[in-house]
Amino acid sequence: MVATPIGNARDITLRALDLLTAADIIACEDTRITRKLLTIHDIATPTLGYHDHNAASVRPRLMQRLKKGEIVALVSDAGTPLISDPGYRLVNAAREAGIGVTALPGPSAPLAALAVAGLPTDRFLFVGFLPAKSTARRRSLAELAGTPATLVLFEAPGRLAASLADMAAELGPREAAVARELTKKFEEVRRAPLPDLAAHYRDAGPPKGEVVVLVAPAGDAEATVDDEEIDRLLATALRRDSIRDAAAAVAAATGRPRRALYARALALAGRRGGR
Repeated sequence: MVATPIGNARDITLRALDLLTAADIIACEDTRITRKLLTIHDIATPTLGYHDHNAASVRPRLMQRLKKGEIVALVSDAGTPLISDPGYRLVNAAREAGIGVTALPGPSAPLAALAVAGLPTDRFLFVGFLPAKSTARRRSLAELAGTPATLVLFEAPGRLAASLADMAAELGPREAAVARELTKKFEEVRRAPLPDLAAHYRDAGPPKGEVVVLVAPAGDAEATVDDEEIDRLLATALRRDSIRDAAAAVAAATGRPRRALYARALALAGRRGGR
């Protein structure tokens, strides 16, 4: 398992260069992307595409080579293998066959983003990509609302504004950061409460480059959320949830006591002839 640069081609370890040169085959997501990196470092090792769409048919071929004693280097397009790719199935197959598996650590977009965002790092949860459709995305976010850890997510630039808006609706005005183009010339980290980030990317349009979104843990927003904001969050939650579920969701997002929020939600629902 060989980590490769997430942007800057020089962010590769000496050990990785040695292994990629010595390997019999390099299994990669996209042979064109990996070939560019290999060309920069003057490495001529053959490559073989291994990704979600062909993994079932290519994995047996890689296993045959491993069983013959060949060295197979697995890389992703960028960063550390097995983060949002099918590599773990190859690792499982190799281990079941008694074949040694070694990791060559290096660049990782989630860890790089955590290092520069200024959000808590003692506990974090890597979520990967959220669902593309808003309804499914908000359902996933509701399940994550009470997680006592910084959330680390990938997002496509074209969906960023809508995704941030759903995060704001489900998680409240938590501190968050959008990191893009990490390690590249135009690296940018924009930090603000989720509603502000959603508004910025709605107005500015999709950003360029790869995007990592980080959201502060549940409860971190408690000190900055006033009663007016609490009412707004509850009103939003009551449009889709029962009083009990709305109170629970806002409690998870803000750290406020659930019992007090339930009473407030009951009062708000009563004003509107709620449920």
